[in-house]
Amino acid sequence: MTAREVNFDGLVGPTHNYAGLSHGNVASMSHRGAVSNPREAALQGLAKMKFLADLGVPQAVLPPHERPAIETLRRLGFTGHDDAAVLHAAARQAPALLAACSSASSMWVANAATVTPSADTADGRVHFTPANLTAKFHRSIEPPQTARTLRAIFRDPARFVVHEPITGAQAMGDEGAANHTRFAPGHGRRGLHLFVYGHRALEAGAEPARSRKFPSRQSFEASAAIRRLHLIADQSAVFAQQHPEAIDAGVFHNDVISVGNENVFLYHERAFVRTPEVIADLERAYAALHRNSALIPLMVPANRVPLADAVNSYLFNSQLVTTSRGRMALIAPTNCAEIPSVKTFIRNLLARGRTPLREVHYFDLKQSMRNGGGPACLRLRVVLTKTELAALPPRILLSGATYAALVTWVKKHYRDRLATADLADPQLLQETRRALDELTALLGLGSIYPFQTTGA
Repeated sequence: MTAREVNFDGLVGPTHNYAGLSHGNVASMSHRGAVSNPREAALQGLAKMKFLADLGVPQAVLPPHERPAIETLRRLGFTGHDDAAVLHAAARQAPALLAACSSASSMWVANAATVTPSADTADGRVHFTPANLTAKFHRSIEPPQTARTLRAIFRDPARFVVHEPITGAQAMGDEGAANHTRFAPGHGRRGLHLFVYGHRALEAGAEPARSRKFPSRQSFEASAAIRRLHLIADQSAVFAQQHPEAIDAGVFHNDVISVGNENVFLYHERAFVRTPEVIADLERAYAALHRNSALIPLMVPANRVPLADAVNSYLFNSQLVTTSRGRMALIAPTNCAEIPSVKTFIRNLLARGRTPLREVHYFDLKQSMRNGGGPACLRLRVVLTKTELAALPPRILLSGATYAALVTWVKKHYRDRLATADLADPQLLQETRRALDELTALLGLGSIYPFQTTGA
């Protein structure tokens, strides 16, 4: 079956700011209180999308969520005769809560959902489960809008299934595709799924060790539930525990310590508990699915790239993609070129020439990186056949014309400076709503936001 991997990139929202909301995310915590540039952030993300599209990697767009989240603030008891009064009440009584309800974290769509292609599911449909993101309040308010957005894009029930987020609070904590990797000889072939979890919530003491400094976010129970919901065969799934040492070093999601594409897996030596056994399990399971193909594991030793360098560079949060020429490319943040151990490792890896990985491209995504999200955080990978791709709203796919229109849209609506104090500005809410209203028309999605249906 012919299929392509489409990268659905999250558009950075107009309220992009540095409130330092994510405990356990070193970059987010270290830039708390800094002044952000939402316009620059959005343009940096769009430039990456355009570059990948020009490489022949299909690109599509996921719109941001409405922020500040007025509905959430009202449910939390902030009242007023209009939305401006609600904002003022929240800013006066609970500024930290207002900051959480103003986060632009939906830009990191690797956490939006877990996706399984139709080649891997028992019913032959593409399955999506929006992540519940229970670990962080500011992200836990995202799932309802994520589900609305996905259903507006993947609207054909004969081809797509958008499940409800998994329920069960922290015991079923699910952080989406950031803890999931799929391997196959080609995107259209049957895949092997690696589910990575940090803890077992319902089996106390079942894991060999737990992190001490920072809490893990993904539960084994949630990963197992997704395998069942997505109708993935038992033999097509491998489960592995994230190494507690990595979590405590700032590896809050597995995509900060490993990345895969087709049959290539780039991972750090300290990525998993019992890393050699995990790789052996993957190789056996992959060989059982594909006799004429082999998994290519590429380990990054800790004595060459220490965990701290891996986290600070976001090496593993690079995108590993297949270009139209059939070559694999690493789309890396510029931090990787600025840290000697990482730059040297990448140079030596490419020089070896014994893997499909042939090129590296460095991208300036500092606005996102300062909040703890690199190239891979900004995209959700969705493998689609030609007929599935044809069932999508056509303007959701990034063409040259759509890119130009989005750049114009950002420059028209986004501020070039935003401090956390500005989140209480009622004008910012109105600017955001005007921008999103125009965006949904530009992308052909119809009304997907509550304010569009309530007339707020």
